[in-house]
Amino acid sequence: MDYGIDISHHNAVDDWAAVRGNNITFASIKLTEGQSWVDDAAGAHTAGARGAGVVTGAYHFARPGAIDPQVGHFAWWMGQHGLKEPGNMWPMLDMEDPEIPDPNGFIAEFVRLLRIATGVRGVLVYSSLNWFQNIIDPNLWAGDDVLLWIARYNGDPGNPGWSHPRLALHQHSDAGQVPGIPGGVDRNATVGAYNLASFTL
Repeated sequence: MDYGIDISHHNAVDDWAAVRGNNITFASIKLTEGQSWVDDAAGAHTAGARGAGVVTGAYHFARPGAIDPQVGHFAWWMGQHGLKEPGNMWPMLDMEDPEIPDPNGFIAEFVRLLRIATGVRGVLVYSSLNWFQNIIDPNLWAGDDVLLWIARYNGDPGNPGWSHPRLALHQHSDAGQVPGIPGGVDRNATVGAYNLASFTL
């Protein structure tokens, strides 16, 4: 089992070496949201993680509205931080905004356009247990090179209590403790036979 974190500007990181020393091997870093918002901590988070040997990845927080501008925005900033290059995690699409009118259609189109914009095939799709059970259907869009990432804060890493053949990651706490990061942080673990290599470019 591999362990990681996902972080945004809400998380300060004082010591990336201490983070890595806690057996944290990957960090998915919030990069963009909607069509124009950029996380101003993304550059420092990416550089700090890489400097400590933590595998980095980018994520986009989906908002209602046109998909193409969101993809272009995300892809451009991925390029700015070298997050499309081999050795990074697959990019992640964060699906949790209840105002998105057709979440399944949004995901399918976002993945299609992101592959065109970046040349990257693999995409992680993140959502909550409730969404996976009641709102989205991975069988409509989770084909080859799409893996699932579920949020369920049950404190049992790698065992979210929901299964799918393409479920690779479990966010098991939103208040995890990691040396080098003051306060709580989202902690994640791989699921089943999946490991970090499964979703690394």
